[in-house]
Amino acid sequence: QVQLVESGGGLVQPGGSLRLSCAASKFIFRNYGMSWYRQAPGKERELVAFISSGGGQTNYPESVKGRFTISRDNAKNTVSLQMTVLKPEDTAVYYCNARVNGVVYWGQGTQVTVSS
Repeated sequence: QVQLVESGGGLVQPGGSLRLSCAASKFIFRNYGMSWYRQAPGKERELVAFISSGGGQTNYPESVKGRFTISRDNAKNTVSLQMTVLKPEDTAVYYCNARVNGVVYWGQGTQVTVSS
């Protein structure tokens, strides 16, 4: 069973930075693209970053482009999300996501709260 475990969430002031990490196991990590999603209270879950299997391609929505950076370490089976210039509207539960052999897997999520 694919396992995805997020860490690194917390409370940060507007304008601050935070780094999230996701440890993946039970599948051949280097063969699959990875994503980060977020879900704010009362809103639908939305994609915030994608990285291809080899790390050469990344995609971001306009809402986070230039502020968030996704990266991966295929030797350590980890994917990270560096978030900078955080805004109150970035407050959400952030989820690591993988689609392995047509099945979508989610981590348990990590809370990010941006507030003064």
